[in-house]
Amino acid sequence: MQVPLDVAYEGGLEASPSLQARVEREAAKLERFSDRITACHVALIGRSGKRRHGDLFQVRLRLTLPGRADIIVDRNPSADHAHEDPYVAIRDAFGAARRRLQDHARRFSGAVKHHEALPHGRIARLFPDQGYGFIETADGQEIYFHRNALVNGDFTKLHTGLEVRFAEGLGEKGPQASTVHLAGKSHVVGAS
Repeated sequence: MQVPLDVAYEGGLEASPSLQARVEREAAKLERFSDRITACHVALIGRSGKRRHGDLFQVRLRLTLPGRADIIVDRNPSADHAHEDPYVAIRDAFGAARRRLQDHARRFSGAVKHHEALPHGRIARLFPDQGYGFIETADGQEIYFHRNALVNGDFTKLHTGLEVRFAEGLGEKGPQASTVHLAGKSHVVGAS
C-alpha cells in the first residue's frame, strides 16, 4: 500500500495491540489479491462503552484503488452472533474485501466469470424422515442430496418426479448435489 494502514476505533471500543495486529495481518493478505491498493482505512466499531455479552461488532473498510475504484465493505451484522467476537467480525469483513478485490481484478483484466447452465434432473427417491433424497439425471445417474442444501425451499414439499436443476460435487460416498433449484423457478432450493 502506498499510504499506511489507517485503523480507527469507534463506539467505545478501545485500541488494542492484538486487534491492531489482526487488522494488519488481514490487510497484508489483501495485497496478495491486488498490488493496486493505494490506501486501506478500517473502522472497528463497538456497540457500547463496556463489553457485554450480546454486543455485536461492526467493521468498515475502504480500499482505495487507482482511478475512481474504491471498494467499501460495511459489515454491520444484524443477527450474526459470531460477531460478538471482534476477531470474527474482522475476519469476515476482510474476507468480503478479498472477494470484491478478486471481482474487481477480473473486471479490470476483462476476465468475467461465465456461469454454465446447471444440469437438470428429476427427484427419483425421497427419504423425508432421514432428510435426504436422490436426483436422477438425464443419463440415468443418481445424485444424492441432503435437505440442508435446500435454499429458499421446503424439503417437506418436495415429491418424486419434480424437475430440478443442481450443482454437482463429490461427497464422501460419491456424487452429491451441493445446490438444488426447482426447475423453472427463480428461487433456489439447495441440497448438500
